[in-house]
Amino acid sequence: MNVAQALEHANAFSFPELLYASGPQAMDAERHANEEAIGTLKDAFFAEKNPGFSFSTVLELADRNRQLCDQIGWQRLRNVNGTSLARSLSDDDIARGIAVMQGRKPRDVMRETRGDRDAFGVAYVSQKLRGLVMGIDIETTDRYPDRGYILNVGWEFMRLEEGAEPFEPLVEFCGLPERYRAEGVPLADIHHITWDMIDGEEPFRENKGLQKLLLKLMTTYPYMAHNAAFEDSWFTLHLDGYAEARKAGKITVIDSRDICRRLDSEVATLPRESSPAALENWARRRGTLKADEKERHLGLDDTDLMLRTVHAEFGLKNMFLQ
Repeated sequence: MNVAQALEHANAFSFPELLYASGPQAMDAERHANEEAIGTLKDAFFAEKNPGFSFSTVLELADRNRQLCDQIGWQRLRNVNGTSLARSLSDDDIARGIAVMQGRKPRDVMRETRGDRDAFGVAYVSQKLRGLVMGIDIETTDRYPDRGYILNVGWEFMRLEEGAEPFEPLVEFCGLPERYRAEGVPLADIHHITWDMIDGEEPFRENKGLQKLLLKLMTTYPYMAHNAAFEDSWFTLHLDGYAEARKAGKITVIDSRDICRRLDSEVATLPRESSPAALENWARRRGTLKADEKERHLGLDDTDLMLRTVHAEFGLKNMFLQ
């Protein structure tokens, strides 16, 4: 699907009732077309200076696809691979995150690494850290942001200095369409969020006040998340104005999982199947989570654990200004 075809699909009149009445095969075909168009338009938006369309077109199509996936059923889609979730941040993103934490320019970091991804590990420790980061974590109903909903957002801040503690914690729960009252909250076996915890709460896409606040914070402070490509992918298709600000270079994303993989030498020696870079396992090695404790999989709890673990890693490597 090219950009013109994707735009034609996105702007076509939609008749949901007719589609739903056509049966599972028709709905699957429409979902596949929606998701292909979303991917094509998203890639074009970020790649082209003047793509010729507003990103709101992409958000509206993602909203439409989400409603379609509600009808298909999340259980049936749980093991169906999608394309809207990025696997990792780009090299440019990693360099920008390092540069911001060290108070220098991203091009200097890229020049230092000379295109060698393995050199980022050296770049992290080449200069002392400074400033402040915003930690954030979300819980969702799906892996893929063009299919599911954001249920829970937690964030707080931490200064990059010796002895720092996370501060100003905030947490928000977000609602779901009414149909999930009877069906149950998707992926509750992972995040343990029940309907009672979100009953009466406004869905994230409808909560414009929360969106405005998050966008303001993200364009003011660099934000850090564990496997940040997940949060970045979700905010791109759920947070109004995020894609535009990201494209303009107004948002800096830092991946604490990348920090773990590059700074914690134990990661390379442990079996890959043991997920050594998972937050829970990293936190146990750094003493921020007891051996008999588990990651909560709630936004604020995981944000706090991440920031404390990152701080412990940075302290162990003597990365703060004295």
